[in-house]
Amino acid sequence: MVNETACNRNELIEEEVFLILHSGEIPEIAYYNAIYHLTRDPDGPSIELRPDDFIPLEEAVVKRYLKIIMRDLDPRNRDRRIYRGLERCAVNWKRLSRFSDNRKIDLTAERDRTAQALKAFLAQELEEVLSGRRTTSINCPYAVVVEFAKELGIPRNELPEGLKTIC
Repeated sequence: MVNETACNRNELIEEEVFLILHSGEIPEIAYYNAIYHLTRDPDGPSIELRPDDFIPLEEAVVKRYLKIIMRDLDPRNRDRRIYRGLERCAVNWKRLSRFSDNRKIDLTAERDRTAQALKAFLAQELEEVLSGRRTTSINCPYAVVVEFAKELGIPRNELPEGLKTIC
């Protein structure tokens, strides 16, 4: 019976992880909904979550935020309906950072990967806009781009020259 309970508990948590990974634009809401469903929802299983039970749920939030952020830093998505732009990307990075800071989750590797993606995105965007191949997809002021870059550890002098003209 103990193994069945542990297995059932793990299955319940894994179902919620799946829902977070496939949630909408704010995975943190799915996280809190998962906790509510597992613990207090009258139609839920009413289990008491242990500290270790939160780890896969938190990891799912981080993965989902990163998927959304990287989607919006992929130049191939600029003309697709799923693209939300740099402004939303910056907002999502702030949300992810706040969520991770509150839970002591280290984002060093993710920050570096996101910084590289931002630099590549901006370089390609600038080159394509200045060459006349496309109009800019940057949907925010230069100051927002600079602040986003700063949060990712990119100094202003490492941003592509001429970027301000297309923001």
